Amino acid sequence: MSVPTHAHPLALDMLLAESAALHRHLCPRQVIGVRMGLLAARLLDLALPQEDKRLLTIVESDGCFCDGVSVATGCWVGRRTLRVVDYGKVAATVIDTQGERAWRIAPHPDARAGAATYAPAARNNWQAMLEGYQQMPDDELFTWQAVTLTQSLAEILSKPGCRAVCARCGEEILNERELLVGGEILCRACAEGGYWRAG
Repeated sequence: MSVPTHAHPLALDMLLAESAALHRHLCPRQVIGVRMGLLAARLLDLALPQEDKRLLTIVESDGCFCDGVSVATGCWVGRRTLRVVDYGKVAATVIDTQGERAWRIAPHPDARAGAATYAPAARNNWQAMLEGYQQMPDDELFTWQAVTLTQSLAEILSKPGCRAVCARCGEEILNERELLVGGEILCRACAEGGYWRAG
């Protein structure tokens, strides 16, 4: 697989400044997120950050990394174009919803150690990652592979505006996330057990 060309430094600088403004500082994981978004644009041949909702991104952890991805791609939780599936990994799958092409991008296993090569004057490891990640070629910073989703894109996207009511708790369920269990419409918390329980 050929390596996409490196992002224009001006675009990288502007996106990093935007991500830093969300956090009042810039950290290495924001750089990773922004660089992932720039790589996604080249892998999918899309103009990013997007103005529409063509790109769907699934990130595998939360935190500042996600904001870097969002700034570079235009995918946000509030726009229903960014999903968090928390595996505790700094990785993302980017999906072109028109062509249904998908790529999973993750940091190269050697990226952290290799960052110092690109930032020899760094005061410490954190600074080396912050500076080095901005300079490293894509193939030293990331691994990426074409992937096939295990759930249909229609199921992942669902239909906004669809509503149901859970037969047990009485709460509204949005976007086709209800389950039919024993003939009852249930929310996932009532059907499968939730992440919380009453006091």
